[in-house]
Amino acid sequence: MNVSDIKQYMQFVGKAARTASRSIAKADTATKNRALIAMADAIRRDEALLLAANAKDLDSARAKGIEAAMIDRLTLSAKGVATMAEGLLQIAALPDPVGEITDLNFRPSGIQVGKMRVPLGVVGIIYEARPNVTADAAGLCLKAGNAAILRGGSEAIHSNQAIAACVKEGLLSAGLPETAVQVIETTDRAAVGELITMQDYVDVIVPRGGKSLIERIAHEARIPVIKHLDGVCHVYIDEQADIEKAIRIADNAKTQRYGTCNTMETLLIHRNIGNKVLPALSKIYLDKGVELRGDSAACAMVTSMKLATEQDWYEEYLAPILSIRIVDDLDQAIDHITQFGSQHTDAIVTENYSHAQRFLREVDSSSVMVNTTTRFADGFEYGLGAEIGISTDKIHARGPVGLEGLTSQKFIVLGDGQIRQ
Repeated sequence: MNVSDIKQYMQFVGKAARTASRSIAKADTATKNRALIAMADAIRRDEALLLAANAKDLDSARAKGIEAAMIDRLTLSAKGVATMAEGLLQIAALPDPVGEITDLNFRPSGIQVGKMRVPLGVVGIIYEARPNVTADAAGLCLKAGNAAILRGGSEAIHSNQAIAACVKEGLLSAGLPETAVQVIETTDRAAVGELITMQDYVDVIVPRGGKSLIERIAHEARIPVIKHLDGVCHVYIDEQADIEKAIRIADNAKTQRYGTCNTMETLLIHRNIGNKVLPALSKIYLDKGVELRGDSAACAMVTSMKLATEQDWYEEYLAPILSIRIVDDLDQAIDHITQFGSQHTDAIVTENYSHAQRFLREVDSSSVMVNTTTRFADGFEYGLGAEIGISTDKIHARGPVGLEGLTSQKFIVLGDGQIRQ
């Protein structure tokens, strides 16, 4: 497909999405839920087909020498298929945000003024590797009353098309237009350039992938973008932490999964508790093959640790590598997070209520946690059913973006003949 053909193809997709968005916006909750349940049923039924399609993608990715973190995100297991289906069912069970009226108040003139939640319209989603995004994005956009244009990475083309077939089946079974969710069929990157500039047809872009992809989208898009660039997440073990909790949380935050944006990349430990937690934690990490890079104080406590560089504090490794810094107090921990963090997810482990409250107030991240793992920063875990992505922006949506983040609000005014004097 040459460039002119891609432009024509994307214009066709955009027009179809815009038309479908009007049908989806007025679809009632029962109809949308029927489609979601049918999608989930089709995904569970076609588990073998989805895994076979994913195996093709994995074989191709390995042959191309794609990095381990990408392979991890690309891999779809039987459990992953079940989770996709469960995510769609959870979305179906969630309250429908569309049409919700809030803040309705009488004004002195006698009119009532409030707000109604409405769909965004057409959502373009650009993502790499993760096949589950196809189902998650389709379900969330549909329940929020939007049409979706999904452009997955070339490395997941077979997986995405197989999941798209299940999505299409669900839409049609509920009497909704199949063009309400379209998965781009070409792997040519020119399709992305078209998608992010189609102002007449697309209302918002959501990029999910590596930093280079998101930077490119944010720089070139002519459409509003919901995004995060980095997941440089921290856990701070306070002087007044419960040691058993601290070790369990810091282990899970790093080793439960390495290639995700909510994985801890830097561990901060109060100087007065360092010798109580770091030797035990470092043994856990080293036994699991995690490379440790620490400041001079951390290296003095664990002699096998490499000395960290300034750049290490900025790194989102997405790999079994962890930076460790010993800090003097809560203020220094918060200062470190402010300087080196990415406003994604940060956690404190402490039994001191005042320290916990200060951390919650002063750490300016999209998710801030007390006494738990950063790995919970996820739409599924937050009860959103699934997520379209994580936003570290401060306007419109922040944190895991679920149904509410895929809608907007408009003012509504109710009167009974009043006129302005």
